[in-house]
Amino acid sequence: MLLKQVIELFDILDTPKACGQSVKEYLLSVNKHADIDVYPLHGPKGKTDMVRIMIPGIHGKSKGMDAPTIGLLGRLGGLGARPQVTGFVSDGDGALAALAAAAKLLDMQIKGDFLEGDVIVSTHICPDAPTRLHEPVPFMDSPVEMSQVNAEEVSPKLDAILSVDTTKGNRIINHRGIAISNTVKEGYILPCSEDLLDVAERVTGSLPHVFSLSTLDITPYENGLYHLNSILQPCTATCAPTVGVAIVAESSVAGCATGATQFADVEMAARFLVETAKDFGRNVCRFYNEKEYAEAVRRYGSMKHLQTAGRTKGEI
Repeated sequence: MLLKQVIELFDILDTPKACGQSVKEYLLSVNKHADIDVYPLHGPKGKTDMVRIMIPGIHGKSKGMDAPTIGLLGRLGGLGARPQVTGFVSDGDGALAALAAAAKLLDMQIKGDFLEGDVIVSTHICPDAPTRLHEPVPFMDSPVEMSQVNAEEVSPKLDAILSVDTTKGNRIINHRGIAISNTVKEGYILPCSEDLLDVAERVTGSLPHVFSLSTLDITPYENGLYHLNSILQPCTATCAPTVGVAIVAESSVAGCATGATQFADVEMAARFLVETAKDFGRNVCRFYNEKEYAEAVRRYGSMKHLQTAGRTKGEI
């Protein structure tokens, strides 16, 4: 149960003064030995505070051993859209879930529970991000470019990535709670991981929900094509298998809407992150079938071109 962490972090993030340093101070109050990096990232529309938490495992690579490393990425444009709207916006739920998972893992270590593999949690803190038009509801924008965030959050150290993001501004997913995506790897949309479906079942107590993806959703934002949202953007910058963890709603809710955070849903997403990290470090959770992926590449070739912005009009 992570409701305590979600509530405490929400109080820290729901303010125009929210910043990376306040998050760092909170996490250090949970575990004074926590390895936390906080630094500003400047973009074309302002700045944000990047936050990265390294949580070492018993047999993790940080200790020279070979347990796999998972990245838990909280994706968002911003926590708030001030001065246009006042308060914590729906778009901030991804950061809230990722940070709650980090707080839980750090608290577990203090109590004597350690995971096998390393866990790296990354997100950013911006209380005054811009907005932009999108159908069917407005999107949150970001003060920095997506490629900048990917460069900071997506590391070669990661063997797999869970990208958690609010995904309510659509009519594709029509239930309250969480949904996961197929595994995406180097331009291929692969079958949904049975192991992750198992984790989703035990965390939610319900049959798992999987949301649909189009090829466009796994290409970089910079190509200007339609995207469900930014949840799969990390897959454009890594060879690691990537899965989206969507915090969803029955109705279409704008990313810039306030009063839309459902604590139970955010807690469920955070708990899914923690449970997956436990299993992945023990090598009992596979994101994809390696042999099948290799055979797909042999038969059909590389799809890495989908990780780029593609050809410009002048190149066609």
